[in-house]
Amino acid sequence: MSIRGTFTLPGDKSLSHRALIFAAMSNGESQISNLSDGNDVVSTRDCLVHCGIKIFDDGQTTLIRGGSFTDPSTDLNCGNSGTTTRLLLGLLAGKGINARFIGDQSLSSRPMDRVLNPLAKMGLKLKSNDGRLPISIFKSDLKGIKHNSLIPSAQIKSAILLAGIEATGKTSTTESILSRNHTEIMLKKLGATISTNNLTNTISKSSLSSLINFKVPGDPSTSSFFATAAILLPNSSITIDNILLNPTRIGFYRIINKMGAKLDYLNEKFSFGEKLGSIKVVSSKLNNINISKNDIPGLIDELPLIALLATQATGVTEVRDASELRFKECDRIKAICKNLINMGANIKELDDGFIVKGPTRLKGAKIKTYDDHRIAMTFSIAGLISNQGIELDNPDCVAISFPNFFQLLERLKK
Repeated sequence: MSIRGTFTLPGDKSLSHRALIFAAMSNGESQISNLSDGNDVVSTRDCLVHCGIKIFDDGQTTLIRGGSFTDPSTDLNCGNSGTTTRLLLGLLAGKGINARFIGDQSLSSRPMDRVLNPLAKMGLKLKSNDGRLPISIFKSDLKGIKHNSLIPSAQIKSAILLAGIEATGKTSTTESILSRNHTEIMLKKLGATISTNNLTNTISKSSLSSLINFKVPGDPSTSSFFATAAILLPNSSITIDNILLNPTRIGFYRIINKMGAKLDYLNEKFSFGEKLGSIKVVSSKLNNINISKNDIPGLIDELPLIALLATQATGVTEVRDASELRFKECDRIKAICKNLINMGANIKELDDGFIVKGPTRLKGAKIKTYDDHRIAMTFSIAGLISNQGIELDNPDCVAISFPNFFQLLERLKK
């Protein structure tokens, strides 16, 4: 079996969340195309509608009439989406909205105090379940703060900046390692009063212009699953067009290139401040690599795939300083290690990562997804190189980010 073909992907999930949010904040009508069709982005859209924002579809374009927020008459159900929760906490705190946030079982177990604490310092009145959902926020007068984030997280940074747009005085946030920077890029393009100095972003009261004819480029995190399949399956060659190539989002491709993966960037250009283009990936032999603190923010979502690739690489691959994986949709370190051990891999679980010795021939197994879309998709790719295939306990969870994952994968098989 091989996979071959040229294709595009639905819009980047991170940019789709932000495009909807910034369009809702602007005065006027915005037009966005190629939004992510994943459930997480639908959660953001639905929450904004409950807050009085008019959003509707016109063919392939989504139209948003922004500017006027109201208190929702129902709980804001964020589903499985941490991005929805954390970014909307910042946005609605700044807008002076009274709201109660809820989510599914997985989301309700994830820590939110990393966002709640700085928002409380800005003056937000709130109630939470010991730093977790459900969370209620109340109309408050916010003041600017200087925040130093010990966790490099675009969600924390974005929540603070979104609140800072409406706060009195200046708000600045500093991170130890650069996380994905879509919020800063988009705010600057929309006319916000924001400056960037190394790892510090500073914002003050701003009004935003609308997004006109913004086409969301394809999601590089989603593309990584197909890239992994192309690398591992012999005689494979794929080209992914119109993909986001923001340097903070292609850490996966930088790492696999160091491991020996053959890939090319084609047709590179900039659109709305973001770099995009095409990526060509072909079958490759891989070597081991060590991954540590400075690498993690740029490939945190793709580390399950790095573990899979490491099982087929020559030598010992070590991933450290990735304890944030334990606070994703599930404990991904546990999910990665348990499932790969069941498939016969030589992997050792660490508190903050894992060690993999390869190459190892993988065997078929029943996979526990923990209802995590990235675990389900990763082990779907693992099944392609196993001797008997795999069985997922919940394949439907891929809809969180990419409902048509299995259909596209089947279409590319040769």
